[in-house]
Amino acid sequence: MRALADDERLRRLLRLALEEDVGSGDITTRLTVPEGTRARGRVIARERMVVAGMLLFAPLREELAAMGEPGHGAASLQLSDIVADGASVDAGACLCVIDGEAAGILTIERTFLNFLGQLSGIATETARVVSMVREAGCSTRILDTRKTTPGHRRLEKYAVACGGGSNHRMGLFDAVLIKDNHVVAAGGIDKAVRAALAGAPANMDVEAECDTLDQVRAALDAGARAVLLDNFTPAQVAEAVRLIAGRARIEVSGGVTLQTVVEYAQAGPDAISMGRLTHSARSADVSMEVTLLV
Repeated sequence: MRALADDERLRRLLRLALEEDVGSGDITTRLTVPEGTRARGRVIARERMVVAGMLLFAPLREELAAMGEPGHGAASLQLSDIVADGASVDAGACLCVIDGEAAGILTIERTFLNFLGQLSGIATETARVVSMVREAGCSTRILDTRKTTPGHRRLEKYAVACGGGSNHRMGLFDAVLIKDNHVVAAGGIDKAVRAALAGAPANMDVEAECDTLDQVRAALDAGARAVLLDNFTPAQVAEAVRLIAGRARIEVSGGVTLQTVVEYAQAGPDAISMGRLTHSARSADVSMEVTLLV
């Protein structure tokens, strides 16, 4: 995923995060740590988790070094013993070792751990849901949504993939998903679907959100290639699956919880999208232990 780490939009986000924390420099480190002190930082998982975010260390180090004096020592940092993104680890596992000038380690610590904890939390939550569905014998894909932290979408969707989930559309620009307010503005679901099919690229699905079985019928008659069953019960999803009978891809969304996701999967949809993967995942507990090198 080096392409993600090199993406300029992501680089802007990393710079913003560093500027927010480092500002004009780490004054505590400057006042208390002797110049030239070398150290080792071990990043530790404090709970069982699926790791996501290790790919950010290298670009964070580069961006911190580019800050000049505020990033003093960053260029010296070397990463080793890296646990790969997507790996499952137990509490107490060492996720990586950072060697270099103590000033650089102490300055980069919080920003790196913030990203690593946030993304590992999303990956862990996703893996939990995917495991529940697979253990029930279902092949239903678990999708993310656009309910992401503004500016963090690519990273959060990357974390979902690290946890074994699948990515839905990135934004409004790369897929057609006709939602309830589009239906109102277009004058009906059939009109919205036909207009989208007439103008969408040939290789792009036209998916229609449906609140009722009547809307499902109308969307199918208009030629929708995929339907999103919004806030259906599992029994209603099973009925819709029988009605659609393979004529369109079926996604379920709305009201799906950890307690009901298996029941929804057993109803037979192709995919279940869950905003909670990104908007409600708890940050994983990670920390850094620093020792001096002599």
